[in-house]
Amino acid sequence: MVDRIKHDAPVLVIGLGRFGAATAGQLDRLGREVLAVDDDETLVQKWAERVTHAVVADARNIDALRQIGAQDFSIAVCAVGSSIEASVLITANLVDLRIPQIWSKAISASHGKILQRIGANHVIYPEREAGERTAHLVSGRMLDFIEFDDDFALVKMYPPKPIRGKNLTESGVRSRHNVTVVGVKSPGKPFTYATEKTVVSNHDLIIVSGTEGDIEKFAALE
Repeated sequence: MVDRIKHDAPVLVIGLGRFGAATAGQLDRLGREVLAVDDDETLVQKWAERVTHAVVADARNIDALRQIGAQDFSIAVCAVGSSIEASVLITANLVDLRIPQIWSKAISASHGKILQRIGANHVIYPEREAGERTAHLVSGRMLDFIEFDDDFALVKMYPPKPIRGKNLTESGVRSRHNVTVVGVKSPGKPFTYATEKTVVSNHDLIIVSGTEGDIEKFAALE
């Protein structure tokens, strides 16, 4: 069912707090049709000019969701996190309306488990994920950090000294450090895919892939 959802399908976003507003705003910038819903009229008025549609409704009430046509959406985001009870009720309503793809924000692991059990396809932990990412970024050379579920990470960083001025075979990035340099960006030039003959200089930025532990060790090299 998820495979049949169009890549540009309209998105229902419930909750216009910081996370919901950021999600709705970015979707709008990407050219997606958005219906933003909140029970706070002030927030809805604020966002009415910035997204395709914004309406006042209490999403805890399934009839209110039906009235705004929520059942016609194939993707919904429950961005309500401050009230676990409201988050669970809204997610359950989205499940009952048979929306194929439901993304729900959680504020704790137990909250997330409940959301998964009642049928959320994707559970998002924005505060936790932002905190983990920040911890990696403040620790050293990393400029951006994306971690995937299986401990695999992709990082933008400055190259450690031991690999500068050598090609990637000579510096033994993969054999010695167990990470892969995927791309290199020299000043004033776009990112290019790295090969074993690529030479990394002092001023370059690199994209590195590997496990979180291996990348941390690689980034700490002096």
